[in-house]
Amino acid sequence: MSEPMILRARLQAPVKEVRHALSDPEAMRVWLAEHAEADAERYVFWGRYTPEGDAPHQRLLHADERTLRFSWLLGGEETVTEITLEEEGPETAVLSLSQSHFDFQDAGAFGQLQTFWALTIANLVDHVEGREVGPKCDYTSPEMRVVTTIDAPVQEVYDSLIDSRKVSAWFGYPIEIEPHVGGRYAMGGFDADPNPARIIDLVPGRSATTDWGAGVGVTTWELEGSQGGTRLTFVQSGFDTAHPPYGAWSGWLSGLAELRRFHELADWRPIWIEDAAGQADGAHACV
Repeated sequence: MSEPMILRARLQAPVKEVRHALSDPEAMRVWLAEHAEADAERYVFWGRYTPEGDAPHQRLLHADERTLRFSWLLGGEETVTEITLEEEGPETAVLSLSQSHFDFQDAGAFGQLQTFWALTIANLVDHVEGREVGPKCDYTSPEMRVVTTIDAPVQEVYDSLIDSRKVSAWFGYPIEIEPHVGGRYAMGGFDADPNPARIIDLVPGRSATTDWGAGVGVTTWELEGSQGGTRLTFVQSGFDTAHPPYGAWSGWLSGLAELRRFHELADWRPIWIEDAAGQADGAHACV
């Protein structure tokens, strides 16, 4: 296998509080998984929000105040996950997650690992910072339809979903969009994406539908006012229901978590810490 996948994120909470959330079963069932158990000898999680989550497949390898390491049986192989915490300041922690066996080209669980952990870390950040955790990816469902509420006016949310500069900011990766029917939606920019997605439907101020091509399908988001805020409905369709693109789904949901923060935090900055190339780790692995 290649080098381990590394994700790094900043949390506005003391290391001690983050460590508690990482190992407290009740907290784990909020930000991590449908089912979770943890003590001095076990660290397991499973259920519909976990790849191959029919049963607990983890084995605790090491745990102390700053490090958590466990094996995770996926695809018939024993992978290794390691989470470490650093104190950036009295009220700020940096979390680093290392995951073996990640393979972007793999159609199964190995290909889902990056976006699974990106979404999971985003949910952990919201939990320890006292915010409501957003939608999770259901790895047992052949359907993708989620609803989330953003505390911002509809027009502001719409602009942040269609304006290239704003989308690139909260998504953590360059994106160029031509905001009209037939327009291109290019991950990495028009020069870097020779086969961009296409916008196939657009209602200004309300909704957009983008076709990502065979295998990934079509994404649609629709906005509606809700008590001064915005209710966002996100749907993905047009894929092979026997093989749903769970990796893409969890990636989109991690992006939506950052979109909420983008609008709702006055001093917003991305949770992801840039790598040596200047790209935000973890935030851009949607499709």
